[in-house]
Amino acid sequence: MKVNGKSYRTIWMKEPDNSTVCIIDQRFLPHRFIIEEISSHNEMCKAISEMHLRGAGLIGVAAAYGMYLAVLECFGSPNFEDELKQKAKELIATRPTAVNLKHAVDKMLQAIKNAGNNAIKIAKQTALGIEQEDLNAGRLIGENGLSVIQGISKTKNEETVNILTHCNAGWLAFVDYGSALAPIYLAHKKGIKLHVWVDETRPRNQGAMLTAWELQNEGISHTIIADNTGGHLMQNGLIDMVITGADRIAANGDAANKIGTYLKALAAADNNIPFYIAAPTSSFDRSIKQGVGTIPVEQRNPDEVRYVTGWADNHWQSVLICPENSPAANYGFDVTPARLISGIITEKGICKANIDDICKIFDR
Repeated sequence: MKVNGKSYRTIWMKEPDNSTVCIIDQRFLPHRFIIEEISSHNEMCKAISEMHLRGAGLIGVAAAYGMYLAVLECFGSPNFEDELKQKAKELIATRPTAVNLKHAVDKMLQAIKNAGNNAIKIAKQTALGIEQEDLNAGRLIGENGLSVIQGISKTKNEETVNILTHCNAGWLAFVDYGSALAPIYLAHKKGIKLHVWVDETRPRNQGAMLTAWELQNEGISHTIIADNTGGHLMQNGLIDMVITGADRIAANGDAANKIGTYLKALAAADNNIPFYIAAPTSSFDRSIKQGVGTIPVEQRNPDEVRYVTGWADNHWQSVLICPENSPAANYGFDVTPARLISGIITEKGICKANIDDICKIFDR
């Protein structure tokens, strides 16, 4: 995707250094565009846990690069394998809900196992491969999801298709393309008339800050709304479909995503509006039979709820919005039951949110 006319990915290895990973630091968007350089395993753990980068796919790729940096640090140690396993645990602990992270770490550990003197070379190749897989998945999700938007456009005699999104599942959440926004980008390039309603997505406002910034850069018509507005829009015929990403999908199709997604799915069902999840197959965790009550839900710092951060006088400022001593709860995710999901758009095609159809996707 492009930023001010220049093409970027969200993460890449610095050349010819090969010991530094570059990321777009999302904490400063949309007001400043800053590239952060990460040169150690600990720095990558901090970048993931403190959300310098975020999004299911990107977290997985970042974890792969974190393991590569760990190999650089541990290589030559007599306790190489034990030290590497410990660093893997530290990476997995940074964000417990998104399964992509664990998948990437496990894949890196398996590739490095018994690599001997080739550990650094194999770790680098594997991390680069995981990055490319994520990019390819986003592109294919866009192609597969395009048919859904095309169908709605045809039904409306090519009038504007109104789409509601929640949080950010665009290219900033992956290496490129994204998941939920990938079909939207492709539909826009095909000339389909679109308007995207963008949930602000409290408490960190990823919709208002990141999704709106992406759409603006791509020249796509959009409107930012308060999180509580979606139901009203659906009741009044202003939404044609809802599409969100997912951080973990259980074997039965239950899907964990940013807190508030479940409420949008309920409103969509009540108004007979299709509700789609877009996610790569790396977001599926088929070891979990059902997601509701089982998928771990991250609880973040309560101050993210108690304070609002905004851009003023050319820098970020945080403002307390509640009584000083009032406690707050900050659940990062909720789980949408499979019965509320119209379909799951993956890089391998679109499947229904049930065990049988999900198994068929993995057999392709």
